[in-house]
Amino acid sequence: MSTQTTAPAGAQWFALHTLSGQENKVTKYIEKFKTIEELDDYIFEVLMPTEVVSEVKNGKKSTKTRKLYPGYVFIQMRLYDETKKLINKPWYFVKEVAGVIGFVGGENPAPLRQAEIDEIKSRVEAASGKEVPKITYEVGEEIKITDGAFANLTGRIDEVDPERGKLKVSVSIFGRFTPVELEYWQVQRITE
Repeated sequence: MSTQTTAPAGAQWFALHTLSGQENKVTKYIEKFKTIEELDDYIFEVLMPTEVVSEVKNGKKSTKTRKLYPGYVFIQMRLYDETKKLINKPWYFVKEVAGVIGFVGGENPAPLRQAEIDEIKSRVEAASGKEVPKITYEVGEEIKITDGAFANLTGRIDEVDPERGKLKVSVSIFGRFTPVELEYWQVQRITE
């Protein structure tokens, strides 16, 4: 029985363990071949949760997609029949996908609890449309400014605002400390 009213009958979420770096390939393959293999009645949704991460290298800001759960793909499927017996067709199809190590739980995978899949989906929701800085900063940390009017000056972090990706930094200008607001990507750690 499904706990969600919108989920197809018998559908449950399972975690698949994949080879590192193969999550996207596994997701695309299952989505493409589930119809060809006539498994639309068994496999409903494949989820590879990601977030967008920004960083600056050599003065250039770049963004890339980072997996929230590296090495895992989540799949909503009907894997057991009414008598709790494993259904062979979708079981073997998923297990044989290149890059899949297997179901989490081995030969008798336990479905994720609704709270677990809700948590995963809320992380995806929270990450959607937001850039997350690759590096996080701490108050009191010494940094070097790499971009903008204060480039090449050093400063100390007074405030961190991760929601907006901004920092309040005290910069010494003409012997006086002046607070400036900068974006994460405009500064870098001073490496010892």
